[in-house]
Amino acid sequence: QVQLVESGGDLVQAGGSLRLSCAASGSIFSISAVGWYRRAPGKERELVARIGSSGSTNYADSVKGRFTISRDNAKNTVYLQMNSLKPEDTAVYFCSMRNVWGQGTQVTVSS
Repeated sequence: QVQLVESGGDLVQAGGSLRLSCAASGSIFSISAVGWYRRAPGKERELVARIGSSGSTNYADSVKGRFTISRDNAKNTVYLQMNSLKPEDTAVYFCSMRNVWGQGTQVTVSS
């Protein structure tokens, strides 16, 4: 059974950086795509970035050039490096794999 645990959320000033981690249990991690999503207050959940089993990536236009998704299959972990953070990046960030979701981690960016 797959379980996902996010960590790394925090309060940070605009222009700052954070790295989120998504730790997965289960033996299928290395063959699974993983996505980072976020839900801002009053908004729909949106895809932020996704990484395939081969390492291919795609990003939402709003984070291109600022966020980087990566994976470490030896650690069953996917990372989201977030640089040049903006107040509009404030949201709860979730990771998802094979329709399983983590509990989310709060990112708050102050202006």
